[in-house]
Amino acid sequence: MIHGSGRSLITPQLVRVLRRKFSLDWTGIHGAPHWARVRANGLVVAQRSGASAKVVELFAFVHDSCRVHDGHDHDHGSRGALFVEEIQTSVLGLSDEETGLLAYACRHHSDGMLDADVTVQTCWDSDRLDLGRVGIRPDPARLCTPAARDRGLIAWA
Repeated sequence: MIHGSGRSLITPQLVRVLRRKFSLDWTGIHGAPHWARVRANGLVVAQRSGASAKVVELFAFVHDSCRVHDGHDHDHGSRGALFVEEIQTSVLGLSDEETGLLAYACRHHSDGMLDADVTVQTCWDSDRLDLGRVGIRPDPARLCTPAARDRGLIAWA
């Protein structure tokens, strides 16, 4: 929970904002336990990929926060990107570059894309590594970074 700066990125304020925004089961398949696993996955992959741990950690907690149902919700990524821009100044405090990366990662995390900035790729991989929660073993061919494609990491996740 603590980033290299010593400041917690997942602040009580952010959690309060997310609880108000998230309309699904807080402990469901797209809720807080999933976000925590995506965070853990992402921080491990970021150490190996050189991605921005700050963006990866925040992605974990905001990428599914704007879902309106657990089934196919095509626009949840776009809603998430808009939400990032909405709370950037008051809650997240990211640079313009970091905001852009986080919004892009949220917007396209369900599109199956592989090519992007390494930080965005790490965000996508961190989410895809948690597919086991719905009975799907992550496919290395659908992961972006060499770090995430490591069979040992896939088994751990």
